[in-house]
Amino acid sequence: MHQSTPQPPAVVLVHGAFTDASCWAGVIGVLHAAGLSVRAPANPLRGLDEDAAYLRSVVGHLGVPVVLVGHGYGGAVITEAATDADNVVALCYVAAFAPDAGECVLDITGRFPLMPGVDATVETGYGVGGEGELSLRAERFSQVYAADLPPCVTGVRSVAQRSIARRALTGRAGPPAWAGKPSWYAIATADRMLNPTAQRFMAQRMAAVEHFLDSSHAVMLSRPEAVAAMIREAAAQGPGRVDGEGPGQVF
Repeated sequence: MHQSTPQPPAVVLVHGAFTDASCWAGVIGVLHAAGLSVRAPANPLRGLDEDAAYLRSVVGHLGVPVVLVGHGYGGAVITEAATDADNVVALCYVAAFAPDAGECVLDITGRFPLMPGVDATVETGYGVGGEGELSLRAERFSQVYAADLPPCVTGVRSVAQRSIARRALTGRAGPPAWAGKPSWYAIATADRMLNPTAQRFMAQRMAAVEHFLDSSHAVMLSRPEAVAAMIREAAAQGPGRVDGEGPGQVF
């Protein structure tokens, strides 16, 4: 009896702070060309528990195996959301936070030398009840977030950026999904928002397959083909990865 070839998992892309789902446009194009099904939901950016609950609902309703991909703060969200999601078969971190149990985003950034992006943020009172939200100063956006993109792109991105609730950065993570699921990590070596040393620390802590990309924090915009290649690798190997297989490095 002929057995059909299993379908590859769907890819769910989760953006981080100071951007929206359109940041994945280039990556989506490459993944679609490779025949992969893709979703890029809006990350609410309201708080770790709320954001993870929303993403968990999105993933649960898909009803198929999923590779979860997170950029920046989106990495913390996928780490929290995938813990009890049986259909998540692999995790991909793109210059992203991957907290351990009890950690918050600020714990991780505080452990390493501060980056230029720290003093490029400004607090506003646009949140519900006047809750503080953080955005990047328009005049600093290109320098700290996307120094390898042309001004015509960063100028639009700085205006269209989405702010993040301050409490999203202090929300404590539960047991991390990466402790029980195969993981990949794209380290942006020219990142001025999240210290590349912190990225390497998190990648090694989770025994992720490491991809080193010469890029700013906006790696999904400046290196979409390379990011998509890592995701395709996870989609191909994640569900059938052999237990005990060690991490790799791709330069």
